Amino acid sequence: MEKKESPKRKSIRLKDYDYGQAGYYFVTVCTVNRNSLFGKIVGVDDPVHPPLMQKNQIGEIVFECWNRINRIYPNVVTDEFCLMPNHIHGIVLISEMVGQGRPTLQKIMQGFKSVTTRMCFKYGYRNIWQKSYYEHVIRNEQELNEIREYIINNPIKWREDKYFI
Repeated sequence: MEKKESPKRKSIRLKDYDYGQAGYYFVTVCTVNRNSLFGKIVGVDDPVHPPLMQKNQIGEIVFECWNRINRIYPNVVTDEFCLMPNHIHGIVLISEMVGQGRPTLQKIMQGFKSVTTRMCFKYGYRNIWQKSYYEHVIRNEQELNEIREYIINNPIKWREDKYFI
């Protein structure tokens, strides 16, 4: 019996772009099958207070691992970040580093996904992330500010998300 080939994923990466060069990068990573693994948004119907993400144990692990990226890579700084029930949004700044190689965005995200997955084993999760992730090279200050605002407002727009439950 012949093995059926899986459809090839279309690459979203910029051709010939060095994702290890200094700059700001916006990333979105979704859970496997878009399952709500990280907690829930509370207060969606509250007319006075904005909705907030209420993290569960898995959400806490993901949140803490994201914040550790700064300590693992001396020339990498995490900027705005948002944990949602079934995905994360974040901005990563890779800065210049003299005398040593810079980690690529792919290496940073691969490490992040790998560590969070291993830490979730004890809770019965063998796979929490989809295979790939979305990335965008942030090209200027205006775009950086727009993306920051998008990330900050993500919980407020949860009801509009097609994966809202």
